[in-house]
Amino acid sequence: MNSVSTSAPAAIRLTGLGKTFGTSAAPVHALRGITLEIAAGERVAVLGKSGSGKSTLLNLVGGLDRASAGTLEVQGRDLATMSRRELTRHRLGTVGMVFQSFNLIPSRTALQNVELPMVFAGRSPRDRRAAARQALEGFGLGDRLHHRPAELSGGENQRAAIARALVNRPAVLLADEPTGNLDSTTSDQIIALLTAHVRDHATTLVLVTHDEELARAHTDRVVRLHDGQIVS
Repeated sequence: MNSVSTSAPAAIRLTGLGKTFGTSAAPVHALRGITLEIAAGERVAVLGKSGSGKSTLLNLVGGLDRASAGTLEVQGRDLATMSRRELTRHRLGTVGMVFQSFNLIPSRTALQNVELPMVFAGRSPRDRRAAARQALEGFGLGDRLHHRPAELSGGENQRAAIARALVNRPAVLLADEPTGNLDSTTSDQIIALLTAHVRDHATTLVLVTHDEELARAHTDRVVRLHDGQIVS
């Protein structure tokens, strides 16, 4: 692992963060008072069994859900104070998200899928097409620009999904089991591409994975969750 200077400013700061689902009579405590700080440019892996709270944590940092308790700051902004419109801007510009299931639109080409976040961000057609092309070429998909997801391999779909997440140059990339549907060789290639990109652009990375070997090889620090709490 490579170390990140402790003097680097915090990109993500959680203080007593909690998330509860269900009813008051039958609550489900997905996160239980997590306190954690991740420096700008740091690459952190979050490990834990299914149900430990890993995906819930990413959804909160990504602004897809709101915390039940505690505070959550990303790039110095408290997400609890954000309006719905501000949270949308947060997802478009501050954070990028990559999922295990790719989440590409089947009827759109790779180029059109990568353009989509820039459409919502209001970038011009010429600008977004050029940026999408550059992003896809950077992930080795220059000859697959006009292919739809069904015409791409699993690894190619995930590279397109990563290009889409990074095309607006977010300060923070959240990756939820991004290689969970891929074979080991393709997984290694995808993670190597992803971590090289975030390192070169000083992007903060939070990587959720079950693969401890992968986490130790490609991130600066491992955080373990168990039953919604940090255990190491």
